[in-house]
Amino acid sequence: MDTDPMDVKPTLVLVAHGTRNPRGVEMIAALAESVSARVGSTRVAFVDVLGPSPSEVLRELETPAVVVPAFLASGYHVHTDVPREVTESEHTDVTVTKALGPDPVFAQVMVERLVGAGWTPGDAVVFAAAGSSDRRALAEHRRAAAMLAEVTGGAVRIGYVATATPSVADAVEKLRREGHRTVFVASYLLARGLFHTRLADAGSDGVAEPLGLHSRIIDLVASRYQDGVRVISGAAAEVRPAHRV
Repeated sequence: MDTDPMDVKPTLVLVAHGTRNPRGVEMIAALAESVSARVGSTRVAFVDVLGPSPSEVLRELETPAVVVPAFLASGYHVHTDVPREVTESEHTDVTVTKALGPDPVFAQVMVERLVGAGWTPGDAVVFAAAGSSDRRALAEHRRAAAMLAEVTGGAVRIGYVATATPSVADAVEKLRREGHRTVFVASYLLARGLFHTRLADAGSDGVAEPLGLHSRIIDLVASRYQDGVRVISGAAAEVRPAHRV
């Protein structure tokens, strides 16, 4: 008897950028493990630096798959790399969700990290992102920074660690020129690594920890997965026979 596609639970494929820093790899692995405790089978793939690639993981799966891009903005990797990998896998039942960010969840987590670094309401904040050459990603960084400003109720400026301007240090300096005596850096990065280390040299009064493994982020990944499951279930229902013996 054939298995009904609606009875097969999809596998979550969490797709991250990839890094040579073991802390970053460990954080993604811990995130996947935490999410799998809630949703079931979860695999990790990377679009750059290390493997396995999304296409390699998808080729190994015999279940439907929900691909969740673990990115804080939708740039080249989300718009180009992920769809290409899905196509190359030749897997016939894959749903790709939107990226994790921007989302109000990250603003809430960033405030918690800022408070942990000594920030108090009224202190200015630099929203520190890795940066991108993709205008769509930069627009989403601005949305995420606006979400943080809404939660903090104070001055928030964007600064970039690598690709794009202004730099984090320039953003800190600009806030000081505007009369802000105390300036903190909020890390819009998932894990510790080279980019986060650079934030210590930006001249701020304190640097918040990266987003890291947080219950709200775990909830967000699980929510993205459920969104994908609903898409798969809806598609299966459309092609399901009215009556099956």
